[in-house]
Parts: sequence; structure tokens; C-alpha cells
Amino acid sequence: MFGSKKTASTTEETKNVVNARSTVSANENALNSLVRGTKVEGTITADSDIRIDGTIKGTLVCTAKVIIGPSGLIDGEVKCQNAVIEGKFYGILRVSELLSIKETAEVVGDVTTAKLSVAPGAIFDVTCKMKAETKPHPKPVKEETIQANGATKK
Repeated sequence: MFGSKKTASTTEETKNVVNARSTVSANENALNSLVRGTKVEGTITADSDIRIDGTIKGTLVCTAKVIIGPSGLIDGEVKCQNAVIEGKFYGILRVSELLSIKETAEVVGDVTTAKLSVAPGAIFDVTCKMKAETKPHPKPVKEETIQANGATKK
């Protein structure tokens, strides 16, 4: 009854479950999560949304949305598409689209974003640059006439 007898079908079912789990790939609805009480030092790279309720000291590069929950803290550098901050952030923050700072947030450092929303009550002590992430267009060169010592130059 409680022995370790395994049947062939049970072993095969186990292999199928393991294989099914290992072939699951990240999709656009996937959410990475760093839970409260977890501390990470170093560099993290994510291709889907990531929620931080723990602590990161280092660099986070995300091609999607970064959410820093109320208990979350990042001390370092973040580069992402969108960000929602409810917790604490100290460092360099580069958001290519929308940065949303909630009333419980504390953000200190250097921020660059295309769009910004700051709720009343938030601590937002930053140097902030607002710019859209676009490719620079070269400025046309104007032909100017300069007169120096009576001579005309083009």
C-alpha cells in the first residue's frame, strides 16, 4: 500500500508533465515576481513584465513593464518600457514610455521618461528629463554668408 512500486504508466505520466513544463515559454502575459523578503544583488534581465516586492541592488533591464510594489525597493539602475512605482527607488531610471509614481512611492535619483504621472503624496526628489525615445534627425545645414574683412564666404 505505501511501498515504492512504480508502474510504467506512472513513470511515463511523470515524464510527460516534466516535458510539458520545460517547453513552456515566456509570453507577453507572463509576469516575473520577486517576492517580499527576497534580496537580489547583480543584474537582472527580463523580456516580460516584472513585479518587485523584495529588494534589488544592481541593474534591472526589462523590455516590458517594471512594477515596484509597496514593499519593493530598488537601489541601482533600471531600464524599461513602462514603470509603476509604489515602493522605493534610488538611482538611475530610464523609462522609454510611461512612468507612473503612486502616492506611496519614494523616488530619488536621475529619471528620463517620455511620459510622467506623479500622484499627490509621493516623494519625487529627482533630476528629470522628459523626452520621447525617437531617432535623432539631422538638422539641415543653412548656407550662410559671412563677411570677414570685407570678403564674402559661403
